[in-house]
Amino acid sequence: MLPWRRIPEQVRHLLVPFVVIIVGYLLARWMLVPADFGLLGHYRASSIKTNMQKEIRYAGAEACSECHDRIVATKRQGYHRGVSCEACHGPTIAHTQDPGNVKPAVTRTRTLCLLCHEYLPTRPTGFPQVISESHNPTKPCVSCHRPHDPKPPQPLRKCEACHAKIQRVLALSNHSDLACTGCHETPALHYTQPREFPPKRIQNRNVCLRCHDKTASGPREIPRIDGVTHGEKYLCWQCHYPHMPEAR
Repeated sequence: MLPWRRIPEQVRHLLVPFVVIIVGYLLARWMLVPADFGLLGHYRASSIKTNMQKEIRYAGAEACSECHDRIVATKRQGYHRGVSCEACHGPTIAHTQDPGNVKPAVTRTRTLCLLCHEYLPTRPTGFPQVISESHNPTKPCVSCHRPHDPKPPQPLRKCEACHAKIQRVLALSNHSDLACTGCHETPALHYTQPREFPPKRIQNRNVCLRCHDKTASGPREIPRIDGVTHGEKYLCWQCHYPHMPEAR
């Protein structure tokens, strides 16, 4: 008997599509993937030469600070410190090579500002946003706002600046007088780097039991429970929403 015949029939049937898939994959890879892909990394090796031949248009932030140090220093202290100069003024390599005759662009349109500040519900609630159709539609943004040192119309309060929805719910709750940091352990760096240093949720029951345990001191109107026997397996916020504990 031939060796092929010794393989069970059902396995032979499975081998056919398996071989087709493997051959198809190898053929597609041969046709679509450049020969120099992966020689130096996860990219085409020849792309280095291609990019080196492209015209240099951007000078970089360091080039701006060499002549405009006062503006750069002001900008570094403001809310736009993370925005590159050339994001608003456009490519400036020509300006750095001939500053007397080539000036960087000074935009008078609203397009650039609205890329970040047009209202979108997915943006953080404390982030300054406008509805361009109703917010001074005929005026350029720079006529009212200093782009190098923009100021919001009112100072941002720490937690409400980004958590306005929670603050609005909390304001209607019996917990409205509690400071957010009384429950959330909040690193100081959270206020400048919120995503990298998030605050912590309550990790034990003691925070709640300081007021709600039957032995706790305080106003008589505060609901009390026996902290030893009441839901001892759970953290309080797993059953009670702390921003609106009255909700059921």
